[in-house]
Amino acid sequence: MSYRRPLTPEEELADAKERLGLPRIVVICGSTRFMTEMAEAELRETVAGRIVVKPGCDMKSPHALWSDPVGAEALKVRLDDLHRAKIRLADEVLVVGDYIGDSTRAEITYARSLGRPVRFTHPEVDPEA
Repeated sequence: MSYRRPLTPEEELADAKERLGLPRIVVICGSTRFMTEMAEAELRETVAGRIVVKPGCDMKSPHALWSDPVGAEALKVRLDDLHRAKIRLADEVLVVGDYIGDSTRAEITYARSLGRPVRFTHPEVDPEA
């Protein structure tokens, strides 16, 4: 008698998305200096029928929520964790902008380690190109 091996959490998520009939989920990554370009990419991906998640905060712009340097540092850690969760949720990654900094490079590496396809608005900045 053969037993079916248990599904990994990733396989369970993919199976649930398929059973729910969800469209592909795209997570947008990139420097927050490209927030305007991210909004345009979000629009284009949405019109193409995809669910889009992207950074929700631009900590480079002044705001009361991150005006305290100590609190801002803790918030940055939480937001990085949240963005990695978005990458785990997504079916693919879209990197926006013509510059790749350390944070975006780490997100690309993380996404690829999970087997997520990575697309670029500027393919020449792909670290593997």
